[in-house]
Amino acid sequence: MSHPPQPQPNSSQPPVMYPQPYHPGPGRIMAPPQPKGLSIASMVLGICSIFLGWTFIAPIVGFVLGIIGLQREPAAKGMAVTGVILNGLMLLGWALLFLFGLSMLGLAASTTAVHA
Repeated sequence: MSHPPQPQPNSSQPPVMYPQPYHPGPGRIMAPPQPKGLSIASMVLGICSIFLGWTFIAPIVGFVLGIIGLQREPAAKGMAVTGVILNGLMLLGWALLFLFGLSMLGLAASTTAVHA
């Protein structure tokens, strides 16, 4: 009894390749992921402070976290620098607003004293 002929695979199509998980071979050690939490928190606080107009407390916390992140997290230097810059700009804005308010109070007080 003969078997029906089997279809031959089409050799013009490349074989299907599925991605394989990475395994460092024997004797190789994978480095643990570098911490980035402080730098990410600093950057997020800076972005939120600019777009949401948070109080002056959020930029202070973000600025401090960014400076600590620069020292402790070299893998996330870019995020830490971004956080320091954004939070520093917001702190500068708050300082200018405070000085403007003080000058307006001084101007109002001097105007009131002249008319009294």
